[in-house]
Amino acid sequence: MARMHTRRRGSSDSDKPVADEPPEWSDVDEDAIEERVVELAEQGHSPSEIGLKLRDEGVQGTPIPDVSLATGKKVTEILEENDATDELPEDLRNLMKKAVRLREHMDENPGDHQNKRALQNNQSKIRRLVDYYRGDEIDADFTYSYERAKQLVE
Repeated sequence: MARMHTRRRGSSDSDKPVADEPPEWSDVDEDAIEERVVELAEQGHSPSEIGLKLRDEGVQGTPIPDVSLATGKKVTEILEENDATDELPEDLRNLMKKAVRLREHMDENPGDHQNKRALQNNQSKIRRLVDYYRGDEIDADFTYSYERAKQLVE
């Protein structure tokens, strides 16, 4: 797929191995996995961080290579069922964090034209995502601004 703000194509990523069921060595109960997912979310971890922690640390000492294979649900679905979701989707939150960092950098370094362009591109991506999520996952009257992003991210 082409990149949004360049004329180049993106580099392809590796594909996950095709699997229909979890490996035999990872035989953790679905309820234990869901409890661990909710516990990690309450500690402030994002869904991708939860997946990494389950892969590396596991539940009761047993690693969980793929939550969706083990439970039949994605991490975000488990969080929605247990009302442990964040107020912003993870991708939008990450873009806002980056925009806040770039804006603070631009306040200190007003002559940095390359990062000024990066900030403009980032804000464009944020506005696109806000339009995509508006009404479903965020409020219908939500609009992006630096001050609001700074409040939400911190």
